[in-house]
Amino acid sequence: MANHLSAGERIFGFMNTILMLILCFLTLYPLLYVLFSSVSDPALLAQHRGLLFLPTGFTMAAYKAVFDNPMIGKGYQNTLFYVMAGTLMNLFFTSLGAYVLSRKNVLFGNFLMFMIVITMVFSGGLIPSYIVVTKLGMLNTPWALLIPGLINTFNMIIMRTAFQSVPVSLEESARMDGANDFTILFRIIIPLSMPVIAVMILWYAVGHWNSYFSALIYLRDRELYPLQLIMREILITNSTDNMMTGASMGDRIPIGETIKYATIIISTLPILCLYPFLQKYFVKGVMIGAIKE
Repeated sequence: MANHLSAGERIFGFMNTILMLILCFLTLYPLLYVLFSSVSDPALLAQHRGLLFLPTGFTMAAYKAVFDNPMIGKGYQNTLFYVMAGTLMNLFFTSLGAYVLSRKNVLFGNFLMFMIVITMVFSGGLIPSYIVVTKLGMLNTPWALLIPGLINTFNMIIMRTAFQSVPVSLEESARMDGANDFTILFRIIIPLSMPVIAVMILWYAVGHWNSYFSALIYLRDRELYPLQLIMREILITNSTDNMMTGASMGDRIPIGETIKYATIIISTLPILCLYPFLQKYFVKGVMIGAIKE
Protein backbone atom coordinates (compact mmCIF):
# COMPACT_ATOMS: atom_id res chain seq x y z
CA MET A 1 0.00 0.00 0.00
CA ALA A 2 1.37 3.36 -1.02
CA ASN A 3 2.35 5.75 1.74
CA HIS A 4 0.51 9.07 1.62
CA LEU A 5 2.53 12.01 2.85
CA SER A 6 0.83 14.70 4.85
CA ALA A 7 0.93 18.33 3.79
CA GLY A 8 3.55 19.09 6.44
CA GLU A 9 5.79 16.26 5.25
CA ARG A 10 5.53 17.42 1.63
CA ILE A 11 6.41 20.98 2.63
CA PHE A 12 9.32 19.72 4.71
CA GLY A 13 10.62 17.60 1.82
CA PHE A 14 10.25 20.51 -0.61
CA MET A 15 12.16 22.88 1.68
CA ASN A 16 14.90 20.29 2.16
CA THR A 17 15.23 19.94 -1.61
CA ILE A 18 15.48 23.70 -2.04
CA LEU A 19 18.08 23.91 0.73
CA MET A 20 20.18 21.13 -0.82
CA LEU A 21 20.05 22.80 -4.23
CA ILE A 22 21.23 26.07 -2.72
CA LEU A 23 24.07 24.31 -0.91
CA CYS A 24 25.08 22.51 -4.12
CA PHE A 25 25.11 25.80 -5.99
CA LEU A 26 27.20 27.52 -3.31
CA THR A 27 29.64 24.60 -3.35
CA LEU A 28 29.96 24.18 -7.11
CA TYR A 29 29.79 27.78 -8.28
CA PRO A 30 33.32 28.85 -7.16
CA LEU A 31 34.79 25.92 -9.11
CA LEU A 32 32.62 26.68 -12.14
CA TYR A 33 33.59 30.35 -11.94
CA VAL A 34 37.27 29.45 -12.02
CA LEU A 35 36.71 27.00 -14.89
CA PHE A 36 34.72 29.49 -16.99
CA SER A 37 37.21 32.27 -16.27
CA SER A 38 40.16 30.10 -17.30
CA VAL A 39 38.74 29.65 -20.83
CA SER A 40 37.39 33.19 -21.18
CA ASP A 41 38.81 35.96 -23.33
CA PRO A 42 40.97 38.05 -20.97
CA ALA A 43 39.75 41.40 -22.28
CA LEU A 44 36.06 40.44 -22.05
CA LEU A 45 36.57 38.88 -18.62
CA ALA A 46 38.13 42.10 -17.31
CA GLN A 47 35.01 44.01 -18.42
CA HIS A 48 32.58 41.49 -16.91
CA ARG A 49 30.83 42.29 -13.65
CA GLY A 50 28.68 40.07 -11.43
CA LEU A 51 28.16 36.32 -11.59
CA LEU A 52 29.68 34.31 -14.40
CA PHE A 53 27.65 31.39 -15.77
CA LEU A 54 29.33 30.97 -19.17
CA PRO A 55 32.77 31.82 -20.55
CA THR A 56 33.06 35.37 -21.93
CA GLY A 57 34.38 34.35 -25.32
CA PHE A 58 36.43 31.18 -25.56
CA THR A 59 40.17 30.72 -25.72
CA MET A 60 42.69 28.20 -24.44
CA ALA A 61 45.50 30.75 -24.42
CA ALA A 62 45.78 30.66 -20.63
CA TYR A 63 46.28 26.88 -20.60
CA LYS A 64 48.83 27.14 -23.42
CA ALA A 65 50.75 29.75 -21.41
CA VAL A 66 50.66 27.55 -18.31
CA PHE A 67 51.90 24.43 -20.09
CA ASP A 68 54.58 26.44 -21.88
CA ASN A 69 56.02 27.34 -18.48
CA PRO A 70 58.71 24.69 -17.77
CA MET A 71 58.26 25.06 -14.01
CA ILE A 72 54.65 23.85 -14.24
CA GLY A 73 55.76 20.56 -15.81
CA LYS A 74 58.58 20.19 -13.32
CA GLY A 75 56.21 20.96 -10.46
CA TYR A 76 53.76 18.34 -11.73
CA GLN A 77 56.55 15.78 -11.93
CA ASN A 78 57.74 16.56 -8.41
CA THR A 79 54.23 16.53 -6.96
CA LEU A 80 53.42 13.16 -8.55
CA PHE A 81 56.59 11.76 -7.02
CA TYR A 82 55.78 13.19 -3.59
CA VAL A 83 52.20 11.91 -3.77
CA MET A 84 53.02 8.39 -4.92
CA ALA A 85 56.16 7.85 -2.83
CA GLY A 86 54.70 9.61 0.20
CA THR A 87 51.39 7.74 0.09
CA LEU A 88 53.10 4.34 -0.25
CA MET A 89 55.43 5.11 2.66
CA ASN A 90 52.54 6.44 4.74
CA LEU A 91 50.44 3.33 4.12
CA PHE A 92 53.31 0.94 4.85
CA PHE A 93 54.36 2.45 8.17
CA THR A 94 50.82 3.32 9.27
CA SER A 95 49.81 -0.29 8.62
CA LEU A 96 52.76 -1.58 10.64
CA GLY A 97 51.94 0.69 13.58
CA ALA A 98 48.21 -0.06 13.43
CA TYR A 99 48.86 -3.81 13.28
CA VAL A 100 51.08 -3.77 16.37
CA LEU A 101 48.61 -1.66 18.36
CA SER A 102 45.65 -3.81 17.27
CA ARG A 103 47.15 -7.07 18.61
CA LYS A 104 46.17 -8.31 22.04
CA ASN A 105 48.71 -8.76 24.84
CA VAL A 106 51.25 -6.40 23.24
CA LEU A 107 53.97 -5.47 25.73
CA PHE A 108 53.27 -1.96 27.09
CA GLY A 109 50.45 -1.66 24.54
CA ASN A 110 48.37 0.76 26.60
CA PHE A 111 51.40 2.90 27.39
CA LEU A 112 52.37 3.04 23.72
CA MET A 113 48.84 4.00 22.75
CA PHE A 114 48.82 6.74 25.39
CA MET A 115 52.12 8.19 24.16
CA ILE A 116 50.91 8.12 20.56
CA VAL A 117 47.64 9.87 21.38
CA ILE A 118 49.58 12.62 23.21
CA THR A 119 51.14 13.62 19.88
CA MET A 120 47.68 14.64 18.66
CA VAL A 121 47.54 17.30 21.39
CA PHE A 122 51.17 18.38 21.82
CA SER A 123 53.94 18.82 19.29
CA GLY A 124 57.42 20.30 19.28
CA GLY A 125 56.46 23.10 16.92
CA LEU A 126 58.06 24.52 13.80
CA ILE A 127 61.50 25.48 15.14
CA PRO A 128 62.31 22.08 16.76
CA SER A 129 61.04 20.35 13.63
CA TYR A 130 63.27 22.53 11.45
CA ILE A 131 66.27 21.78 13.67
CA VAL A 132 65.62 18.03 13.51
CA VAL A 133 65.28 18.09 9.71
CA THR A 134 68.50 20.12 9.43
CA LYS A 135 70.49 17.91 11.81
CA LEU A 136 69.39 14.78 9.96
CA GLY A 137 70.67 16.24 6.69
CA MET A 138 67.24 16.29 5.03
CA LEU A 139 67.12 20.06 4.41
CA ASN A 140 66.56 20.88 0.72
CA THR A 141 65.91 17.21 -0.13
CA PRO A 142 62.66 15.37 -0.97
CA TRP A 143 63.00 13.44 2.30
CA ALA A 144 62.13 16.62 4.22
CA LEU A 145 58.62 16.37 2.76
CA LEU A 146 58.24 12.60 3.23
CA ILE A 147 59.84 11.57 6.53
CA PRO A 148 58.52 14.09 9.15
CA GLY A 149 54.87 13.31 8.36
CA LEU A 150 55.38 9.60 7.80
CA ILE A 151 52.53 8.56 10.14
CA ASN A 152 49.37 10.50 10.87
CA THR A 153 48.23 9.59 14.38
CA PHE A 154 44.51 9.92 13.65
CA ASN A 155 44.81 7.74 10.54
CA MET A 156 46.71 5.09 12.47
CA ILE A 157 44.02 4.98 15.16
CA ILE A 158 41.32 4.58 12.49
CA MET A 159 43.29 1.78 10.83
CA ARG A 160 44.01 0.14 14.20
CA THR A 161 40.29 -0.04 14.96
CA ALA A 162 39.63 -1.50 11.50
CA PHE A 163 42.29 -4.18 12.02
CA GLN A 164 40.74 -5.09 15.36
CA SER A 165 37.47 -5.91 13.58
CA VAL A 166 39.13 -8.77 11.67
CA PRO A 167 38.26 -12.08 13.39
CA VAL A 168 41.04 -13.40 15.63
CA SER A 169 40.33 -16.93 14.39
CA LEU A 170 41.80 -16.03 10.98
CA GLU A 171 45.08 -15.01 12.61
CA GLU A 172 45.15 -18.15 14.74
CA SER A 173 44.54 -20.36 11.71
CA ALA A 174 47.32 -18.61 9.79
CA ARG A 175 49.77 -19.07 12.67
CA MET A 176 48.95 -22.76 12.81
CA ASP A 177 49.95 -22.93 9.14
CA GLY A 178 53.28 -21.27 9.94
CA ALA A 179 52.51 -17.68 8.92
CA ASN A 180 54.50 -14.89 10.55
CA ASP A 181 53.29 -11.40 11.39
CA PHE A 182 54.22 -9.90 8.00
CA THR A 183 52.33 -12.65 6.19
CA ILE A 184 49.28 -12.15 8.40
CA LEU A 185 49.35 -8.40 7.91
CA PHE A 186 49.88 -8.23 4.14
CA ARG A 187 48.00 -11.37 3.08
CA ILE A 188 45.10 -11.45 5.53
CA ILE A 189 44.53 -8.21 7.47
CA ILE A 190 45.09 -5.68 4.70
CA PRO A 191 43.09 -7.54 1.97
CA LEU A 192 40.15 -7.74 4.41
CA SER A 193 40.46 -4.03 5.24
CA MET A 194 40.46 -2.56 1.72
CA PRO A 195 37.70 0.01 2.43
CA VAL A 196 39.75 1.66 5.17
CA ILE A 197 42.91 1.33 3.05
CA ALA A 198 41.14 3.19 0.23
CA VAL A 199 40.21 5.97 2.67
CA MET A 200 43.83 6.18 3.85
CA ILE A 201 45.01 6.44 0.24
CA LEU A 202 42.60 9.30 -0.37
CA TRP A 203 43.49 11.18 2.80
CA TYR A 204 47.25 10.79 2.43
CA ALA A 205 47.27 11.51 -1.32
CA VAL A 206 45.15 14.66 -0.95
CA GLY A 207 47.37 15.79 1.92
CA HIS A 208 50.54 15.41 -0.16
CA TRP A 209 48.92 16.99 -3.23
CA ASN A 210 47.77 20.09 -1.35
CA SER A 211 50.89 20.44 0.81
CA TYR A 212 53.02 23.51 0.19
CA PHE A 213 54.07 24.78 3.64
CA SER A 214 56.66 22.06 4.27
CA ALA A 215 58.18 22.71 0.84
CA LEU A 216 58.20 26.44 1.55
CA ILE A 217 60.13 25.85 4.78
CA TYR A 218 62.53 23.07 3.84
CA LEU A 219 63.24 23.45 0.11
CA ARG A 220 65.58 26.00 -1.48
CA ASP A 221 66.15 24.43 -4.88
CA ARG A 222 63.38 25.40 -7.32
CA GLU A 223 63.93 22.13 -9.18
CA LEU A 224 62.44 20.35 -6.13
CA TYR A 225 59.37 22.60 -5.79
CA PRO A 226 55.98 20.84 -5.88
CA LEU A 227 53.21 22.18 -8.07
CA GLN A 228 51.41 23.82 -5.15
CA LEU A 229 54.43 25.96 -4.29
CA ILE A 230 54.76 27.09 -7.89
CA MET A 231 51.04 27.86 -7.97
CA ARG A 232 51.44 29.85 -4.76
CA GLU A 233 54.08 32.00 -6.42
CA ILE A 234 51.79 32.61 -9.39
CA LEU A 235 48.76 33.47 -7.24
CA ILE A 236 50.42 35.50 -4.48
CA THR A 237 53.53 37.05 -6.01
CA ASN A 238 51.92 37.62 -9.44
CA SER A 239 54.85 35.88 -11.13
CA THR A 240 53.11 35.55 -14.51
CA ASP A 241 55.20 38.02 -16.49
CA ASN A 242 57.46 35.32 -17.94
CA MET A 243 54.33 33.49 -19.13
CA MET A 244 52.98 36.42 -21.16
CA THR A 245 55.67 37.05 -23.74
CA GLY A 246 54.44 39.30 -26.52
CA ALA A 247 51.56 40.80 -24.53
CA SER A 248 51.36 44.59 -24.13
CA MET A 249 51.51 46.18 -20.70
CA GLY A 250 47.78 46.94 -20.82
CA ASP A 251 46.93 43.31 -21.55
CA ARG A 252 49.19 41.75 -18.91
CA ILE A 253 46.80 42.16 -15.96
CA PRO A 254 43.73 40.46 -17.54
CA ILE A 255 45.89 37.75 -19.16
CA GLY A 256 47.61 37.17 -15.84
CA GLU A 257 44.23 36.63 -14.17
CA THR A 258 43.19 33.93 -16.65
CA ILE A 259 46.58 32.25 -16.22
CA LYS A 260 45.94 32.11 -12.46
CA TYR A 261 42.54 30.52 -13.03
CA ALA A 262 44.01 27.97 -15.46
CA THR A 263 46.72 27.09 -12.93
CA ILE A 264 44.09 26.44 -10.26
CA ILE A 265 42.14 24.10 -12.56
CA ILE A 266 45.27 22.21 -13.56
CA SER A 267 46.33 21.74 -9.94
CA THR A 268 42.92 20.52 -8.69
CA LEU A 269 41.81 18.37 -11.64
CA PRO A 270 43.78 15.19 -10.75
CA ILE A 271 42.27 14.99 -7.25
CA LEU A 272 38.79 15.62 -8.65
CA CYS A 273 39.33 12.72 -11.05
CA LEU A 274 40.68 10.42 -8.32
CA TYR A 275 37.89 10.93 -5.79
CA PRO A 276 35.03 9.22 -7.74
CA PHE A 277 37.00 5.94 -7.86
CA LEU A 278 37.48 5.92 -4.07
CA GLN A 279 34.21 7.54 -3.03
CA LYS A 280 32.32 4.23 -2.76
CA TYR A 281 34.79 3.10 -0.08
CA PHE A 282 34.84 6.39 1.78
CA VAL A 283 31.85 6.12 4.14
CA LYS A 284 32.28 2.38 4.65
CA GLY A 285 35.97 2.75 5.43
CA VAL A 286 35.45 5.52 7.93
CA MET A 287 32.66 3.65 9.70
CA ILE A 288 34.71 0.46 9.90
CA GLY A 289 37.57 2.35 11.45
CA ALA A 290 35.44 4.49 13.76
CA ILE A 291 33.20 1.88 15.42
CA LYS A 292 34.30 -1.14 17.41
CA GLU A 293 31.73 -3.67 18.49
